Amino acid sequence: MHILDTPIDYLKGVGPARADLLKKELRIFTYADLLHHYPFRYIDKSKFHNIADLNPDMPSVQLKGQLIKFEEKGQKRSKRLIAHFKDETGIIELVWFKGTRWIRSSVKLHTDYIVFGKPSAYQGKFNIVHPELDLQESKQKLSATLQPVYPATEKLNAKGLTSRGIAKLTQALLPLLKNHLEETLSKSLIEKLNLPTREQSFFNVHHPKDAKSLIRAQKRLKFEEFFFLQLHLLKLKLTRNQKFMGYAFENLAEGFNDFYKKHLPFELTGAQKRVLKEIRNDVRNPQQMNRLLQGDVGSGKTLVALLSMLMAVDNNYQACLMAPTEILARQHFQSISTYLKEMNIKVAILTGSSKTKERRVLHEQLVSGEIDLLIGTHALLEDKVQFNNLGLVVIDEQHRFGVAQRAKLWKKNKYPPHILVMTATPIPRTLSMTLYGDLDVSVIDELPPGRKEVKTMWKTDSSRLQIINFIREQIKLGRQIYIVFPLIEESEKLDYKDLMEGYNAIEREFPLPEFQVSVVHGQMKPEDKEYEMKRFVDGVTNIMVATTVIEVGVNVPNASVMIIESAERFGLSQLHQLRGRVGRGAEQSYCILVSGNKVSAEGKTRLQTMVDTNDGFKISEVDLEIRGPGDMMGTKQSGVLDFKIADIIADNKILHFARNEAELLLKEDEELEKAENINIARAYRPYARERMGWSRIS
Repeated sequence: MHILDTPIDYLKGVGPARADLLKKELRIFTYADLLHHYPFRYIDKSKFHNIADLNPDMPSVQLKGQLIKFEEKGQKRSKRLIAHFKDETGIIELVWFKGTRWIRSSVKLHTDYIVFGKPSAYQGKFNIVHPELDLQESKQKLSATLQPVYPATEKLNAKGLTSRGIAKLTQALLPLLKNHLEETLSKSLIEKLNLPTREQSFFNVHHPKDAKSLIRAQKRLKFEEFFFLQLHLLKLKLTRNQKFMGYAFENLAEGFNDFYKKHLPFELTGAQKRVLKEIRNDVRNPQQMNRLLQGDVGSGKTLVALLSMLMAVDNNYQACLMAPTEILARQHFQSISTYLKEMNIKVAILTGSSKTKERRVLHEQLVSGEIDLLIGTHALLEDKVQFNNLGLVVIDEQHRFGVAQRAKLWKKNKYPPHILVMTATPIPRTLSMTLYGDLDVSVIDELPPGRKEVKTMWKTDSSRLQIINFIREQIKLGRQIYIVFPLIEESEKLDYKDLMEGYNAIEREFPLPEFQVSVVHGQMKPEDKEYEMKRFVDGVTNIMVATTVIEVGVNVPNASVMIIESAERFGLSQLHQLRGRVGRGAEQSYCILVSGNKVSAEGKTRLQTMVDTNDGFKISEVDLEIRGPGDMMGTKQSGVLDFKIADIIADNKILHFARNEAELLLKEDEELEKAENINIARAYRPYARERMGWSRIS
């Protein structure tokens, strides 16, 4: 057994009770776990202050002096121990509410001590509550001036495992590990990047010699975390390219060419052309494509998907497009059928509500190869759905489908079909490199010509009358309006009440028969929702009031106003998705964010960001900074971004560096077989085993 695998129970100063707590509270089971439990900040203890110079705005301070007397004050619960601490310039009170008996018995009067803590003013005097106290002699032995501060919990504090207690444990551990911490990077990489050794890095991150050593140690350990993740993702990509045979679409024939030259509804943007070229290069090869296509709402992803599917049809393969909801699948079906109406290409649709008789015919036509393109929902995954020759699968809004569901599509042909995954949720580059580093990423970052940017305004409750008048003007111009209320899952009743109050208020302002108002909420039957949505899509209703977030991708070109009630309750990506429901026609569109009069600082940042920019990628960067990567992508629970010391936002540059170095290494030594890379190969094997099957998109 390696010394790092030693159970934490055996470390001096731990014992059974503390070991149990460390396991439960911090998931520290072994020496290795303690080694990777890093300080989250450091206190500079090189400076000393005089009592006479203190002020309450100071952070923690360090004083030298002697305790001259003790006194106890208060009754029972408010009982406290006060010590008078004196230096050459004055006297300050030190106060303890807990552990008073131990302090009284172990601390000596008229002896030189060093005190550390946060000064506060109380009744004109300074005091420090629960200070750290060290004898000056023993303090000199601890020569480090940067003291680590570790994450701890209340239960640990009660057992003496405060931040200082944990620092003592790491101090006991490090000497045991001397000469046992194997190097994980190659000598050439360490020299090239001027990194300290792994052993030096661990020693200096837990007990830094000085600030410079600490910064170098942190950089080294962050680089290592990112480097092995990027190495893993890039190796997955290489393996897939070699192991998974795909289908080579060698020809571009009349399907693609005819559509491109004669039936394109509008000139493609430069971004669409660039992405199509990337897809064309992928599918021309007999390796399976696995590409993520990111494009803001309304950037023309569907057209790119259709042209990609025509590449399959030209080579006698079938293609399918899977959408997360029936309404979205029907919309794709309608727009693609319209695009292809003058061409001899058969498009079909399969959803949960397709009738048995229709399904029977459809299954036969799929197996015989009569159907070229199939659009559908989860229904495509059923075992009964068999293709003659499936060559390409397009998945819309991939995060709405589970990994196991997506994997079913792989088995619909002899080799896995090419996969194109589309999302309208812009993912910051830093995050997509970390989450989807084994996919090729394409981005459509231009809007089609003729589209006007949506104008966004932030109003408070006091502007209601102004908003109502604006809605009237827009309806007079023949436009339609969305009004969306927030959905807080814990309080469906409250949401329903909010929505119905809002709906009734709108109906009073816009009465029948002059106006038609639709409502959609989570407690309605699916068929009623569909009916109300259809009335709005067909232009029968002027206003759509909804709680359930209007489905991603629902396309109503005539809807030109999106009003978001209690906008401060929505996340940035939700606000951006909702705004994307308007601005789909040639008319000027508007998004009005309505908030309460009191909004938190974070809420203000979100709303102001929406007013300032329409760029989904800029918005996603702000979102990443506000919420952090785990919350943003729902990866907290899955442990995908479980970094111990690195932070993908703050350490963005190191991440890019690590990706670069991993790419260079695999170019020169794909199998990590060269003698100089033995350390990397040895460290990578267990790393890869732990992550088997992880980060599979398709």
